[in-house]
Amino acid sequence: MRESLAMDHSVRVNALTKQFKARKQNIMAVNAISFAINKGERVAFIGPNGAGKSTTIKILTGILHPTSGEVRVLGMVPWRERRTLGFEIGTVFGQRSQLWYHLPPQDAFDLLSKIYELHQKDYQKQLKRLIDVFEIGDFLHRPVRKLSLGQRMRCELVASLLHSPKILFLDEPTVGLDVTAKLKIRNLLNQISSEQGTTLFLTSHDTADIEQVCKRVIVLDSGKVLRDCPLERLRSEYVKRKIVTLTSDQKELSLGLSGIEVLENSNYIFKCEVDLQSTPIDQVIHAALKKCSIKDVTIQDPTMEEIIRNIYE
Repeated sequence: MRESLAMDHSVRVNALTKQFKARKQNIMAVNAISFAINKGERVAFIGPNGAGKSTTIKILTGILHPTSGEVRVLGMVPWRERRTLGFEIGTVFGQRSQLWYHLPPQDAFDLLSKIYELHQKDYQKQLKRLIDVFEIGDFLHRPVRKLSLGQRMRCELVASLLHSPKILFLDEPTVGLDVTAKLKIRNLLNQISSEQGTTLFLTSHDTADIEQVCKRVIVLDSGKVLRDCPLERLRSEYVKRKIVTLTSDQKELSLGLSGIEVLENSNYIFKCEVDLQSTPIDQVIHAALKKCSIKDVTIQDPTMEEIIRNIYE
């Protein structure tokens, strides 16, 4: 039974519920949620603070027991088979380190190889590969306390991947990083997932993490799943307005259309926000072509942050 479940899905959750008792009251942290994640999927698990994300992750990794419901991670019941599951999954927490502050990463990796009971030959081969991919060779023997945050996070990822986990749980993996370091981490996650088929389960408040890493989004709020769909479908369903910028041979332009709000109209540039429910984009372009010669067109979607905010509202 375990093998067939593991072959079909990395994660399967059915009617998962978790209640906490506080001040003689039951607090519903997770309310009968269900979803399944296939092998190799990159899924964003998002929601506002208090939505139930951390509670769900703790149940999936075996830290917490649920109040009710069924959970299988790689065919295992996490809280019953936590030790066995620990050899098959990896975790990265942006605000919590698994490295030792005063030790260099190399020493931490050596110790983790013993904890994961890796054969020395396999460990050395995997470590060499990860050092090359994550480009950490230059600071491998430097104490963790002397590393930049970006360098430390790359080492955290290496530490989580030493035992070739089938699933990587990532909780705010780019928090506090600068733009360049964030981009590096995202690219590395995509590379590892593509090359090794690693399933990624990501929580983040940084919408760029979601857009650049994940293909699917599960939106949680008040312990319930609001949406579970491909990222592109979420974008198309919630994009109600777009910004259109036209560069033409007319110094100023008047289209006379309803459903558009003019943002800029001078020096041969016409910029407007279009309400897609009343006026399609092609109608705006068609109306402009009747009045001028268009040299350039830019169509700008709302940011993922705006889309997610609309869902919560």
